[in-house]
Amino acid sequence: MNLDSPYQGYLYAYPHKTAYRRLDPRPLLRDVWAAEPQTSLFGYVHLPFCEMRCGFCNLFTRANPPDEQVTAYLAQLRRQAAAVRDSLDASVSFSRLAIGGGTPTYLTAPELEQLFSIVTDTFGAAAASPSAVPLSASPPGVPLSVSPSGVALSASPSGVALSASPSGVPLSVETSPATATPDRLAVLAAHGTTRISIGVQSFLDAEARAAGRPQHLTEVMAALQAIRDARIPVLNIDLIYGIDGQTVETWQHSLDEALRWQPEELYLYPLYVRPLTGLGRRAHARADWDRQRLDLYRQAVEVLTAAGYVRHSMRQFRRADAPVPDGPDYCCQDDGMVGLGCGARSYTTDLHYSFDYAVAVPEVRAVLTDYLSRPADDFRYAEFGFHLDAIEQRRRWLLKSLLRAEGVDPTAYRERFGTDHTGDFPQLIELVDRGWLNEPRTVLTPAGLDRSDAIGPWLVSGEVREAMGAYIPR
Repeated sequence: MNLDSPYQGYLYAYPHKTAYRRLDPRPLLRDVWAAEPQTSLFGYVHLPFCEMRCGFCNLFTRANPPDEQVTAYLAQLRRQAAAVRDSLDASVSFSRLAIGGGTPTYLTAPELEQLFSIVTDTFGAAAASPSAVPLSASPPGVPLSVSPSGVALSASPSGVALSASPSGVPLSVETSPATATPDRLAVLAAHGTTRISIGVQSFLDAEARAAGRPQHLTEVMAALQAIRDARIPVLNIDLIYGIDGQTVETWQHSLDEALRWQPEELYLYPLYVRPLTGLGRRAHARADWDRQRLDLYRQAVEVLTAAGYVRHSMRQFRRADAPVPDGPDYCCQDDGMVGLGCGARSYTTDLHYSFDYAVAVPEVRAVLTDYLSRPADDFRYAEFGFHLDAIEQRRRWLLKSLLRAEGVDPTAYRERFGTDHTGDFPQLIELVDRGWLNEPRTVLTPAGLDRSDAIGPWLVSGEVREAMGAYIPR
């Protein structure tokens, strides 16, 4: 793997789903989870529907499905949820919840109510009243900030906790400019949503179109205003850099427009052109693209740092005075994840599993049709997955730590595995030699964080790389 190019790929999960294979025989979920700690899990629900398919998107989603398919999906999701919940301990508890996709707010407000009923029954997240989510976590005397159109925004001193749902579990939901409507957002707020993430990508219509996302700025601004009006404590805005035609000046414009809303979080994504996507069907590669993306990214780091944001990973920036999640501890290196829905992953210590994976529109529809046709008993089994041996478990732990700003906790690693991460991964010394990792080999330098999309893929094991390489995109 070439470390010289900074943009090899986004390692948001390890191993990637393209390394999963059909499990034969299918293991019972009850057996898969029997020996797992279940006191601090992550619950995830996947909605595979959007109002459009963005040109850069390689996620498992279908644009504008028939109404009857959405109805059938919610009914099947409830059947799956019941089977999965029955496979877990009676005393299972969840520390974090997320609803993603797709675009969960593609659902109408009544359909979102149905969805939250499933979430409540499965993960134990009690429904809240709209008044349970306060405008601000600020103590008396701390002024509220104001949105571009005059609405008060939440502001709090560093370390103040945001209010979670009555169950104490922070809940994040994804949305889009076209679907962040007041009636839908009211349902999210009523059920204790503590964070909402919206993919704006660019505050210029021409750039959004160039990225394969036809949208209008008026729609974007109305959505942001509606989110602030809904008083959901944490707003995250996604932006993309490296779009065709984007310049230092237009990127600065998008950063400035995003900062006017004082979002608690910002995620910055480099544009990737992936197979079977809208952009993937165009001639796109440019000789200077790596340099341009890296320059734009470093520009954003400087701008956001000056505006009071802290970089927590290559992509995540959080306002220094933003409220922090208040709920049970969750450690992505050690604690498991339970996924519901056609495209959701689930993680245990030694098995990651899901349903089949596809990107191309016909294949996505085929997988979705298969999911909807399953008898309820099928949801008691794991279908596709990857078994992590002791070495892969170490590698995942390292990657999930090293690519974060706080880096590797060597004591925690030693307590978890009985070995030292420097001995298990001697190749880390090359990162030190390049100036991307500090000498104790625990924390990436600022230049190293810039190169996370090269370092992550570089550390992928040969076995996983071979499985990913053998996957036929479809």
